[in-house]
Amino acid sequence: MNRRVYFFDTTLRDGEQTPGVNLNQDEKVEIALRLEKLGIDIIEAGFAAASPGDAAAVRAVAEAVTKPMVVSLARANIADIDAVIEAFKGVDNTGIHVFIATSPIHREKKLFMTKEEVIAKAVECVSYAAKHFKHVEFSCEDATRTELEFLKEVAEEVIKAGATVLNFPDTVGYTTPEEYSRLFQYILENTKGVENVILSCHCHDDLGLAASNSIAAIKAGAQQVEGCVNGIGERAGNVALEEVAALLETRKDYYQKDTGIVLKEIAKTSKLISRLTGVSVPPNKAVVGNNAFAHSSGIHQDGVIKDKSTYEILRPESVGFVETKLVLGKLSGRNALKKRYEELGYSISAEQLAEVFTKYKELADRKKEIFDEDIIALLETKSARENHSTYTFKDLSLQVLPNKDYRAFVHIQKSDGSIIEGIGEGNGPVDAIYKGIDQGLNMDVELIDYRIKSISKGKDSIGEVFVKIKQEDSMYQGRAINVDIIFASASAYIEAINRLVAVYPQFVVAASK
Repeated sequence: MNRRVYFFDTTLRDGEQTPGVNLNQDEKVEIALRLEKLGIDIIEAGFAAASPGDAAAVRAVAEAVTKPMVVSLARANIADIDAVIEAFKGVDNTGIHVFIATSPIHREKKLFMTKEEVIAKAVECVSYAAKHFKHVEFSCEDATRTELEFLKEVAEEVIKAGATVLNFPDTVGYTTPEEYSRLFQYILENTKGVENVILSCHCHDDLGLAASNSIAAIKAGAQQVEGCVNGIGERAGNVALEEVAALLETRKDYYQKDTGIVLKEIAKTSKLISRLTGVSVPPNKAVVGNNAFAHSSGIHQDGVIKDKSTYEILRPESVGFVETKLVLGKLSGRNALKKRYEELGYSISAEQLAEVFTKYKELADRKKEIFDEDIIALLETKSARENHSTYTFKDLSLQVLPNKDYRAFVHIQKSDGSIIEGIGEGNGPVDAIYKGIDQGLNMDVELIDYRIKSISKGKDSIGEVFVKIKQEDSMYQGRAINVDIIFASASAYIEAINRLVAVYPQFVVAASK
């Protein structure tokens, strides 16, 4: 039996379907580069036919990474496949992922197609895709609610048409480990040509079985596992790839499987994706949660002090967690900062160092203690994004009114250097600031979510603010960090508005002076 398990990451496609998550092109590239360091074999960068922006992002990801193969999703129609062909034109190491639903409920209620029509459409599209790509993955959407005999029929036909990977998704998180295992065993034992393709599993977590089902599929013969970092995705999310990787490594004695995953990159990847998507990692989340390696019971603490293996089957450092400690001070120079980044596993260019060092000095002037989390946040929150933004938050002043309400005077800089002024009143400082921004930019958006999180230790910790706004039926997110939580709040709101105006340029206003 083949020992190698390939990891297919769909954080940039299925993960972006998490309600409220919308990643721009720069963020997708940043995540893809981190996934490359993690050792992901295949990155599903998006859905090229969804929009010109998604097609551009798919291409940007393919051009940015060198080791992983990059694929785009496509429905079983020629127009979708053409969009992928166009997006990847001239870029090597790319492929396509074509899908069509196969279950009775999808055939009858969604597609209005017979079994014969589904097979014909699948064969037509796989054959067409195979003329342009050497790597053609085909998925039977809602496979776990599809008749096994029909799955075998579809599989045999698309193999003949040129598919190189067959994926059997548990699209709605319906199956059980025993059933999923039988599905793969049936396909392996009964499908002509199956020895020429890779079998893949893709599990959703609607009933909390995504990890168990994925492992069952691997044990039954699946050579590829698909999922998202942190388990994000549609509805209850996808299988968390870091959990599967940690399990296969920790229990290699039992599963006898090899992967290309670099476990020490897991923590950094998880943190980056949480920050860019705005989806917090639950504290009790396996492998990457804040409590995953915490011990509060006296009995447990005593055991860990004597021998960590008593209560830790996985060492925190093995997945990239580092002890938070004071590493730098106000008088530290660039070389010290660069060296600490290298110790934390980051490769930083001279240009990045110059940019981050300026911000580090500003932070050191305002914060007594600088922790690893602080400098990681400075690096991962790239101020370079501001250069591509329509608006940048500059400064503000606040007044407390006699009725205890607040009045905010906000200054916003446009990309051409001109300044826009806004004035707002509210029942708190943030409310007043947001109303001032709305007034200055002539915006009418709804604030859906506002969250504050401390990044590091101490009363003067850097604060991270995440906001989500709604304009008609679309949502846009913004994120910012600062020791001053008021300034972070304003910057995060401005970032969300920048995402909105990137889609709807008509909302851009003239400067007030």
